[in-house]
Amino acid sequence: MALGLAAFWALSEPRPLTAAELPAHTPDAANGKLLYSAAGCRSCHQPGPDLKDVDRSIPAGGAPFKTPVGTFYPRNLTPDPETGIGAWSDLAFVNAVQRGISPGGAHLVPALPYTSYAHMRTEDVLDIRAHLATLPPVSSPEREADLPAAFLTRRGIGLWKWIGLDTTPWQPEPSQTDSWNRGSYLVNGPGHCAECHTPRNLFMALDTSRAFAGGPHPEGEGRVPSLRGLIERGRYKDAKDIASALQYGEIMGYDKISSGGMGQVQRNISELPEADILAIGEYLASLKQ
Repeated sequence: MALGLAAFWALSEPRPLTAAELPAHTPDAANGKLLYSAAGCRSCHQPGPDLKDVDRSIPAGGAPFKTPVGTFYPRNLTPDPETGIGAWSDLAFVNAVQRGISPGGAHLVPALPYTSYAHMRTEDVLDIRAHLATLPPVSSPEREADLPAAFLTRRGIGLWKWIGLDTTPWQPEPSQTDSWNRGSYLVNGPGHCAECHTPRNLFMALDTSRAFAGGPHPEGEGRVPSLRGLIERGRYKDAKDIASALQYGEIMGYDKISSGGMGQVQRNISELPEADILAIGEYLASLKQ
């Protein structure tokens, strides 16, 4: 028994990045703002019901996010030093976003999609932090998740990460166009589309053998559609049509683009430069059935 507990404790130990692993980088807040939209940060980190006077576009956190395993209350991302991330170091921010480890050294539940953000360029993550530092600070104390056996569950995530957290950086495909590769990066990294559109295996890790094939909705009700064969199935005419749907949504007659949470995703994507939206369309169009 003692040996098993010791093994569990050792194998579930957090494995954070070190300061030496951070790249030398001058943050670009403008690029961070773009990727902040691509990552949909404000959609999950909206102000909670007790912050009625706070602009809904400010990621002050606290709005409940229900999942089959419990309800989470995404934290305050504003630069408030007491309740936000104003006092966090760059290393603490990168470890939270790309390794799922809190500044206090606890495993974060992958309701924060760090399993996708792990593939991002760390420089881009630091740029997002630079953008967040430009936002007005809001006092919004953190609320603990309604998670059964929270301590053991979080510690157990350390074991899950051995199979559920792939930290391989995204790499461009030399045979594809620059636009396709940009779309691939945005979809597989900051956009974290796989988190909803890829089914999961028995261990609740992404089943990459069926990438973007659709699956159960992460909130526990309904299904998320496949992103494969969008043109072959007659959903869209071509890559530009996919891009138009993402840019204009239902206001231009693209039905069902706002269902199941996609409305917020579409609004976030619509704020990207047109070239990036076209790149996403090109990449999605290449996903065959």
